[in-house]
Amino acid sequence: MPMVNAYGSDLAYIHDVGFGHFARSAAPGLLKLIRQGRKVRGLVVDLGCGSGIWARELCSAGYDVLGIDISDAMITLARKRAPKAEFRRASFLTAEIPPCAAVTAMGECFSYLFDASNTKRGLSSLFRRVHEVLQPGGLLIFDVAAPGRVPGPGPQRSYREGDDWVVLVAAQEDHKLLTRRITIFRRVGELYRRDYEVHRLRLFKGPELAEQLRDMGFRVRMLAGYGRMRFPPGHLGLLARKP
Repeated sequence: MPMVNAYGSDLAYIHDVGFGHFARSAAPGLLKLIRQGRKVRGLVVDLGCGSGIWARELCSAGYDVLGIDISDAMITLARKRAPKAEFRRASFLTAEIPPCAAVTAMGECFSYLFDASNTKRGLSSLFRRVHEVLQPGGLLIFDVAAPGRVPGPGPQRSYREGDDWVVLVAAQEDHKLLTRRITIFRRVGELYRRDYEVHRLRLFKGPELAEQLRDMGFRVRMLAGYGRMRFPPGHLGLLARKP
């Protein structure tokens, strides 16, 4: 099935320099969860690895890392940031996942609909494959977008800016779907280059996801955040353990 081009070079750069705080804030709590699961070494597979912020933290903590992302530009950034890790450009739904101690997917990775095969069946197939490759006691830890991610009715408009970039975002929820229309400006020399991306995300309900995971043999608990980092409204996490 087709994959949408997403996080081109300009948006990948902006996401890295302007929005990397989520991964940095989540890293200590995620590491604690993995260590509490008695996984102090081994391979961690990071789905939707982005620019490699979490991968670098895992490498520094002594783990082997395989990062997978759909964006060529993100993979290029990740390889520079975490040279000890391995990275592959692929959809998380179809990428080969080797035997491992843990699988993580932060930043609403499973919600994004860049790959048309991200259906309920496609995600179930992924969960099943993860269960098969995890070591006994292995962990699947992830967060997703949920209803209420966009506050209030109608399109909500916002913007962020840095020294050499600006992004304008119009976000709207509609029938279990969140759409973000992103206009990107990045300075190149004396001028600004303009780009545009549309990101569509499925909105999940935590109890339904938990039931789906339990049906596959996982033991599941909901997460309100990663350690001290709390999720905002409309954002939830799950920890699934293979017995």
